[in-house]
Order: sequence, then C-alpha cells, then structure tokens
Amino acid sequence: MFIIGIAGGTGCGKTTVVNQILNELPEGEVGVISQDSYYTDTSHLNYEERVKINFDHPRSIDFKLLTNHLKKLKKGKPVHQPVYSFVKHNRTGDTILTHPRKVMIVEGILILTNPELREMFDINVFVHADSDERLIRRLKRDISERGRDLNEVLSRYQNTLKPMHDQFIEPMKEFADIIIPNNKYNTVAVDIVRTIINERL
Repeated sequence: MFIIGIAGGTGCGKTTVVNQILNELPEGEVGVISQDSYYTDTSHLNYEERVKINFDHPRSIDFKLLTNHLKKLKKGKPVHQPVYSFVKHNRTGDTILTHPRKVMIVEGILILTNPELREMFDINVFVHADSDERLIRRLKRDISERGRDLNEVLSRYQNTLKPMHDQFIEPMKEFADIIIPNNKYNTVAVDIVRTIINERL
C-alpha cells in the first residue's frame, strides 16, 4: 500500500487538492482517510465543556487510533472510521467501513505533527495558501456548513487557530516532499502527485 499524507492549514484547500487528484484516477483504486474523523472522543464532557476544547492542538487528535487503522489497512484488513459531528463537537457513534486500497490518501491539518504517522507516509504533501485567503474560506465554511456565527469563528481564529497554525502546522513544511501553493488552482503540482500515484497503480 502506497500512503500519501496531505497537510496544510485550515482553509488551505486540502480537500480541493484531494478531489483534483481523485478525479483523474481509476475509481476504487484510491482511498481517503480524513484526520477530522479522528478527533478524540469527548462523550464524557457536556456540550459547554466540548466547545472550550482547542481542536487545533495535536492533543485533540486520536493519533493512536489513526495509526492503528492505517497499520490494519496496510495488512489488508478493513477498518471502521469514526464519524465526527462538527455541530456537536463529538463522534456520532456511527462508523464508515473503509477497505484497503492500493493507494491511501490521509489528509488533515495536523497529520505531519505525529512522528509515527509521518513515518508511515511514502510522500508528504503540504498545501499552502496565505492566511487571508484561509481565513475567508474558513469563515464561509463554518458559517454555512457548521452553524457558527461570525464572532465565534473570528474569536476561535484569533485565540486558537492562528497561534496553533504558527506553532504546529507551518513548521511541518520542513517534512514536505511537495509543497502545493493553492492561492490559485495549481495544475502542475497536482499533476506531479497524480503521476506518482499512477506509477504506483
């Protein structure tokens, strides 16, 4: 199994890049695992306590479960990915049955911060977009898709998102094999990643 890690700050366009890569590849050959499915279970906390969690810190991710799942997939065994609700700030209790594929893409803002996980990736990709662009994308998404209001999004951006990005995410560029500038649609870098995958397939 060939594993690609795709990281980058919030709103940098990771999902867009993943979709651009998948669009041109044979269906069923490539699987995707999202870090967002692996936020630590917070069932023991009430909603008010969950809202206060810093979800942009590596501690908020259940890396143990994520690495275990990747190891199982590498051995040819299917796994049950958790389903996470951004509205409730917790896992829903449902799971998605995920089968091994020749190529697995793991995407998320913090995936390169974990050394064990990083070691499992054959290629590390970092998607870069400038901070203004990322904030605008984050505002649009959180208000339209996650039911947040403007003040909540801006407050979270100033108090946790930006400091965590500067401390944990931006420094991960040094581990990247490919950096994709994503302020505009970047065909060349995406084509390079796609070519590498096609060679593996």
